[in-house]
Amino acid sequence: MARHGGGRGWYGKLIGAALGVTILATGASVWTAQAGAAGEAAPRATAPAAADRAAKPVAVTIAHASEKGPRGVNITIDDGPDPNWTPQVLDVLREHGVKATFCMVGTQAKAYPDLVRKVVAEGHRLCDHSVSHDTAMDKNSQTYQSRQILDAERMITEASGGVRPMYYRAPGGAFTPYSRKLAASRGMRPLGWNVDTKDFERPGADAIVATVQRELANGPTLLFHDAGGDRSQTVEALRRVLPWLAAQGYTCGFPVR
Repeated sequence: MARHGGGRGWYGKLIGAALGVTILATGASVWTAQAGAAGEAAPRATAPAAADRAAKPVAVTIAHASEKGPRGVNITIDDGPDPNWTPQVLDVLREHGVKATFCMVGTQAKAYPDLVRKVVAEGHRLCDHSVSHDTAMDKNSQTYQSRQILDAERMITEASGGVRPMYYRAPGGAFTPYSRKLAASRGMRPLGWNVDTKDFERPGADAIVATVQRELANGPTLLFHDAGGDRSQTVEALRRVLPWLAAQGYTCGFPVR
């Protein structure tokens, strides 16, 4: 799985206040330079999501397959929620009767709990995408990885009103045996992808659609984004990809757990 590196560096100002972030009423963006490189201060440890009995362990292997079987496709949406783009993505999904998995960054979930609850209310699933989207997580200590995963789990669960994330996607695919085991012990299946649409590069909706059509044979889990910049191309691409998938006989569903 490809890593998204410096070209997507959005999180430099998050890491120093990952758990105490205050979002300005003006809606100023929190997406700046990437942070969390080895040696930087980790987010302050807090209590993980409550160790409730609903957190049943799942497989530690990285999931790619769809619950819908051989003709199933998984739409996954990363890095939100975002007050501008997440509602537009939800609109397109609703128009086509498609359910998706939203891989949320903890600070974004904390900032926009109404959007987290809207995602849940519309029947989509939640995925833990760490506190601050550090693509170098695998180069940091287990303590750091634990904070990133468990604090994000707590943020997302609290924002949703108690609905826990069902998956964990490491930023940039930076999984480790430890992070996979930890997530799985919390009932969050490690989640990979097969088709990286590279929509974060804003190559144009035509290019995003062409990538899906060309690479779908690689596997059923498609990676899109609803935050981190202008996602108008993603919205347009989804508007075209979803009916194309249906016309090819695919059914959109959720990743296996």
